[in-house]
Amino acid sequence: MAQSDAVVRLTNVVKTYQAGHVQVPALKGVSFDIPRQSFSMIVGPSGSGKTTLLNIVGCIDSPTSGKLEVNGTDVAQLNDNAISDFRAKNVGFIFQNFNLIPVLSAFENVEYPLLLVGTPAAERREAAMKMLEAVGLEKQKDQRPTELSGGQKQRVAIARALIKRPAFVLADEPTANLDSATGAAIVALMKQMQHELKTTFIFSTHDPQLMLHAEETFRIRDGELMEHTSHGVRS
Repeated sequence: MAQSDAVVRLTNVVKTYQAGHVQVPALKGVSFDIPRQSFSMIVGPSGSGKTTLLNIVGCIDSPTSGKLEVNGTDVAQLNDNAISDFRAKNVGFIFQNFNLIPVLSAFENVEYPLLLVGTPAAERREAAMKMLEAVGLEKQKDQRPTELSGGQKQRVAIARALIKRPAFVLADEPTANLDSATGAAIVALMKQMQHELKTTFIFSTHDPQLMLHAEETFRIRDGELMEHTSHGVRS
């Protein structure tokens, strides 16, 4: 795969944790590319190294050795402040527990990432409203998270993740706390957003319903990439 076609590239990524006097290997030389504008799934049982891998891909943690490139940038060349700025610009996050700010309205939650990067107020408000409309929640803009259903909270979270037009969105079990019908609607919304905004979604999931939509599946076990499958369903 050409560099320009990969939004994330891992090369021989190793992650080892120190537990007392013992070194615990979490990742053992993982290499793969995640294509741009794909619906990619990282799957594996608990303890497989999947969470560690997600944290590295999301620029939250760094490898012990090996190389991570995000959007063509070698992340190891950035200092801590630069990594924070780089992550804020390039990575959107969606969580199974939504992680919305309870004292803010739906509109304010979506607007918040732009506030952090100093976007002018008028531009911020226009972008937030457009994103709420895109996820079908313009009528709920003044409601706080406690006044929203689980599906509505996840729609707000999707709008918040996408408002900066990141290089990719990292979604950790995004349908885990939703019933099957709501989960299906959220999957359909993310597919729509992928198509309209040309966004890459990278999922960690056990949801068979979500995995049916995978364009790329990376199966992790015991800190190693066991299988990579391209499903050839990219739209």
